[in-house]
Amino acid sequence: MSTIDYAQKIPNNVNLSDDRTLQRALEGWQPNFIQWWDDVGPEGSTDYDVYLRTAVSVDPQGWAQFGHVKMRDYRWGIFLNPGDANRQIHFGDHKGEKAWTDVPGEHRANLRRIIVTQGDTEPASVEQQRHLGLTAPSMYDLRNLFQINVEEGRHLWAMVYLLHKHFGRDGREEAEALLQRQSGDENNPRILGAFNEKTPDWLSFFMFTYFTDRDGKFQLAALSESAFDPLARTTKFMLTEEAHHMFVGESGVSRVIARTCQVMNELKTDDVQKVRAAGAIDLPTIQRYLNFHYSVTIDLFGADQSSNAATFYSSGLKGRYEEGKRDDDHLLKGQTYRVLEVQNGQLVDKEVPMLNALNEVLRDDFIKDSVAGVNRWNKVIEKAGIPTRLSVPHKAFNRQIGALAGLKLSPDGRVVSEAEWQARQSEWLPTTEDRAFVASLMGRVVEPGKFANWISPPVMGINRQPVDFEYVRFN
Repeated sequence: MSTIDYAQKIPNNVNLSDDRTLQRALEGWQPNFIQWWDDVGPEGSTDYDVYLRTAVSVDPQGWAQFGHVKMRDYRWGIFLNPGDANRQIHFGDHKGEKAWTDVPGEHRANLRRIIVTQGDTEPASVEQQRHLGLTAPSMYDLRNLFQINVEEGRHLWAMVYLLHKHFGRDGREEAEALLQRQSGDENNPRILGAFNEKTPDWLSFFMFTYFTDRDGKFQLAALSESAFDPLARTTKFMLTEEAHHMFVGESGVSRVIARTCQVMNELKTDDVQKVRAAGAIDLPTIQRYLNFHYSVTIDLFGADQSSNAATFYSSGLKGRYEEGKRDDDHLLKGQTYRVLEVQNGQLVDKEVPMLNALNEVLRDDFIKDSVAGVNRWNKVIEKAGIPTRLSVPHKAFNRQIGALAGLKLSPDGRVVSEAEWQARQSEWLPTTEDRAFVASLMGRVVEPGKFANWISPPVMGINRQPVDFEYVRFN
């Protein structure tokens, strides 16, 4: 096997060229990764030259180098934010001790589980999105999809590096398994439910990158507090890239809404059929897609009460979002938090120990953040002079995990009977007809500067390039 010039092929700041054992491990893993990319990465894109942002270092000039590159040749680097030799653990039972540079034996299994679960989401979303390039609404959007795909690939590399470097043989086996599971596979699915859902169309993709990548932001932010310093430093750097994924989602939905409002004003109608006949996606359908993606995503935070969450916090493995900005004792013993549960068919609030409710704390932070973006979408509708407003459903709506799983609830938070749920589900969640209609709009538009009829152009191009720049060269 040919050796790899690490400084070139895998830009890194972890002294890869000095670590022979790690080099050998990654030399074994790299061809399997490329094989996985060829098999289930972006379909039909092998020969394209794509205007991509590549990270070659963690400083502001280095992490965003732009240029046309073939995705298969993308330089998936391994970067950790700069370390602080004096960093201390700032929460949990080890608070005040020095942060760990190696994995403590007693936390090995839990840390491995955390890294594998995070690592598993990254290739999963590439698999979920592999066909989307065939129905891109513009060359600009196609490039954004590909940028997200290569960055999810880089985030997989980041987790694989940790597994290879710190977890010996177990880590190497887990790194292999990350390429063997597949999104939606009956026999060997991805670990988390949302990552086995299909992303069949671009409205789903924008909602996914708005909501589900935002879950990624909160999970990564909680891990960036970790006492295990290499994990904290690598997730901090991943957050810089995650911001772009959420931007694609938020601006994508915003542009769909802008186009819909334009059509409604031109036709002077809010009649769903007329809006659809004009080739735009009506606001009620956008609301149903929002309800679905939001409810699937908030399940990703796990059960409302979890002893694992308590263990991860107390052991210093995973903090809260912006742990350093919270003004409590960072131990949380004796503190409580309110969670929802069902009693006699009704939703009730209940005080539980905060340590056991940390999934819920993170979920509530996520909800606050999500609502802010939905309000910005409403500004677009308001500006167009249309009275409709979008909203996030109640957090107990359509839940499949935790104490609220299977509860029949309307989006506004009313417990409803099975009969009412069956009768009105089509008002609240995307129907087969909705999905077929959205799919019918998905034709490929890839001439520079042209956009599909159902979406508005963006306000500006990428990296100060014009909107009609040749972001993808099809060769």
